[in-house]
Amino acid sequence: MLIAADKFKGSLTAVQVAERVTAGLHRVAPHVEVEALPVADGGDGTVDAAVAAGFERREVRVAGPLGGEVDAAFALRGDTAVVEMAEASGLQRLPAGVFAPLTASTYGSGELLRAALDAGAATIVFGVGGSATTDGGAGMLAALGARFLDEDGEPVSPGGGSLRELATADLSGLDPRLASVDVVLASDVDNPLTGPKGAPAVYGPQKGASPDDVAVLDAGLAHFVAVLEKAIGSKAAEYAVAPGAGAAGGIGYGALVGLGARFRPGIEVMLDVLGFGPALERATLVITGEGSLDEQTLHGKAPAGVAAAARAADKEVIAVCGRLALPPEALGRAGIRRAYPLTAIEPDVARCIAEAGPILEDVGERIGRDFLI
Repeated sequence: MLIAADKFKGSLTAVQVAERVTAGLHRVAPHVEVEALPVADGGDGTVDAAVAAGFERREVRVAGPLGGEVDAAFALRGDTAVVEMAEASGLQRLPAGVFAPLTASTYGSGELLRAALDAGAATIVFGVGGSATTDGGAGMLAALGARFLDEDGEPVSPGGGSLRELATADLSGLDPRLASVDVVLASDVDNPLTGPKGAPAVYGPQKGASPDDVAVLDAGLAHFVAVLEKAIGSKAAEYAVAPGAGAAGGIGYGALVGLGARFRPGIEVMLDVLGFGPALERATLVITGEGSLDEQTLHGKAPAGVAAAARAADKEVIAVCGRLALPPEALGRAGIRRAYPLTAIEPDVARCIAEAGPILEDVGERIGRDFLI
């Protein structure tokens, strides 16, 4: 049996999900072999999933989204690094209840990428999601050697709100090692950079952006593209509408235009990196899941990716979750035979969040009774 589940956001890490389900299964089938392969789709938890799969955890001090230093981690195995932008520039790095939609910067993400280069990475899987930022990756590129100056020749201030002051952009100083490194942009978001489906409009409100802030950020990012177009040509505008450009407040755009990154759906990349294929071959039943199984799950989230790969290998899939908001038909189309929500055992959502671990063990026991006895 293979457990390949994502985190239950705000309650359990992906590693803890696997541990709790395994404990429940072993209550009714103590000798059943369970293999755990925690997964992630590029967002927060991606480094933890890589470490659980055997990568080495490396820690480094970098700038957080507000400029203060934070301890961030990336994962390394051989010459492959897994870098998670949320480690440096994620909402998780903001003080509780504090948002900074106009000033939060991705500078620390650039420092994290530079640390991966220093460690000898030849391939960098750059997982993006859960960002506190909407700066188009300008901060990240600045940390890697790009220069973004205002009309007075001074560096523009951090954050997407200052991009409207940008007069010139110079990418010639970017770290030369980037030219020989394969950077894979891993995300479950394929939005363009700007417009009604762009990063500010769709994701800005989650980062505390008011309607006026969204307008400022969208205009700033559009101006960013225009200035870059003068510096590097038409590809700057082409990348702005490419899939993934709007990921994580536009850091996807920065990766495409400045790092030479190639976009791939995050869960597909991570399943490859984590060694899901061989684990799937060994499995007779696959358990996947995440905190909420809903419409978003069907659009590139980890459980959908796991289920698609398992179905292609003719392996049966069931799911665990905190909350289930998909009908059986939708689950079936996704390749999931049955879902087990925590709320089926404890209807009180607040208790499900607070006591997710023990309740998930009870769910694991139910799965064991249904499938192993």
